[in-house]
Amino acid sequence: MDSEYKHIVVAVDGSEASEKAFRKALDIVTRNNARMILAHVVDSRTFATAEAYDRTLAERSEEYAKDLVDGYVENAKAAGITNLVRCVEYGSPKVKIAKDIAGNFGADLIICGATGMGAVERFLIGSVSESITRYASCDVLVVR
Repeated sequence: MDSEYKHIVVAVDGSEASEKAFRKALDIVTRNNARMILAHVVDSRTFATAEAYDRTLAERSEEYAKDLVDGYVENAKAAGITNLVRCVEYGSPKVKIAKDIAGNFGADLIICGATGMGAVERFLIGSVSESITRYASCDVLVVR
């Protein structure tokens, strides 16, 4: 193997694509004896306006994110992964994962799931996985 990965960011959001990416990441992290960074980004832009009507939305989003990442941590530990970090950030997943999280943890690989967006949505706003591949300074594995 030409290159070993030591710091692997796994972007998770609870979707089916994210689950597939997580399962693939378990194998890669184990094979490389790497540190797994389980990352979830709460897209705060989606509830910024709605919060004017429901003040508990941010709290519920934070609780969901914590529970989600905790679930992945438990599964990773059950699979024998001990070198892991949990990371919950707020902002745009498109920017946070590729630039901030990967940079802060010195990632040499980002693993994420492919999205199920249609061609029109991708054209108008682009997908998170597409943005990660465009802006990351390290390798990116998009799992279908």
